[in-house]
Amino acid sequence: MPENTPTPPSPAPPPSTSPRPPSPSASSPSLPSPSPSPLTTSPPLPSPLTPPTPPTAPSPTPPSSPSAPPSTSPSPPPTPRRLHLAVAIDVPGATHADDFLPLARVADEGLLDFLTLGDSFAAPGLDALSVLARLAPGTRRVGLVPTVTTTHTEPFHVQAQLATLDWVSRGRAGWRPGVSTSEGEARLFGRRAAVTAREAWREAGEVVEAARLLWDSWEDDAEIRDLSTGRFVDRDKLHYADYSGTTFSVRGPSIVPRPPQGHPVIVADADDPVRRAFAVRHADVLLVGASSREQAASFSAEVRAEAARAGREPADVRVLASLTVDLSGGEQAAEPGHGGGGPRPTAHGPHYRGGPVDLAELIGDWYAAGAVDGFHLRPAAPGRDLERLVNGTAALLQHRGVFRAFHPGSTLREHLGLARPANLHLTARPTGATA
Repeated sequence: MPENTPTPPSPAPPPSTSPRPPSPSASSPSLPSPSPSPLTTSPPLPSPLTPPTPPTAPSPTPPSSPSAPPSTSPSPPPTPRRLHLAVAIDVPGATHADDFLPLARVADEGLLDFLTLGDSFAAPGLDALSVLARLAPGTRRVGLVPTVTTTHTEPFHVQAQLATLDWVSRGRAGWRPGVSTSEGEARLFGRRAAVTAREAWREAGEVVEAARLLWDSWEDDAEIRDLSTGRFVDRDKLHYADYSGTTFSVRGPSIVPRPPQGHPVIVADADDPVRRAFAVRHADVLLVGASSREQAASFSAEVRAEAARAGREPADVRVLASLTVDLSGGEQAAEPGHGGGGPRPTAHGPHYRGGPVDLAELIGDWYAAGAVDGFHLRPAAPGRDLERLVNGTAALLQHRGVFRAFHPGSTLREHLGLARPANLHLTARPTGATA
């Protein structure tokens, strides 16, 4: 696909008050102009261009100055190890974003780290990223992680949409990259033939690298908003991405200022060798399927070792066990083969069926043994099981002091104990980038 070719910087008009989200037809970046975000359908959030200030109490107050630039001071050191819980809120057949809002609020009130919403070109349904942008004003702390496919899509638009989600949620955005490998999905776009899984995930890795350079194409203090001179941005603090991948190239800079988190959190499955190769290089949170505590510990050790071989710090990776949970039996004990040693292996991944109490025992046991950092739970019936997860399993873990009593911060990175990344243009550059 053609390279993005923005015009070099020139004097800017008087400042606007909010960043312009990506236009479906505009792939050439320019400075933001006054335009409301199409992703937000609720009343505007306070201080939309100011990243949230790390709280000092369970109920942090918003930033006092709407025009203050994001803080460039280093994030505080990670807190001691803590349990992380996430949940999927997939609702097959949902036709309105508000169908997901009650589930998102239960996850938010239950103090979960983040929720995921799946998406695929192979299945008809609402766009996950747009749905979570709609849910952002209706939730306070829970992270919002949509699946966004990197095959057949424009990397420039993908990163801008995710940056916008981070702004409208005030630093709670994540990204679960997905790929497309079927001929039927390729025909939907008509641009190229289907590719293999290995090729698709290699391209996904390049898209993530390009996205991070584009997120960093605005330095944190690039916005100056000087009314006396009519200058909105310090052009010396805007950077070209100049990234060349195997199937695309992108120049930048982005049309959205640097996200509140610096980079939205990347969440990826690491169950098979191809996806694991992507996850250990690029993901902040890795999801593994395990049917026993020992298997979970083995998988966790393996992916951390692979991350280290890829040049990453293993302590910067969070490993969560991902399993389907069926709590239809209420308070009954786990069925044989589901509780105790672990969930039952199935063709669709590990599956737990039983009560909230035994599930809490399983989670607490695996976590105490250091097998995983937490769990990504996929309710078999979200409308039924999610409330039981929060009011039963999570509440019991809180009572035992295993799970948090309040969110440690206001951003998803703070929930996960991940530092806000340094700007790549001020440090080292990825291999696909050119000077």
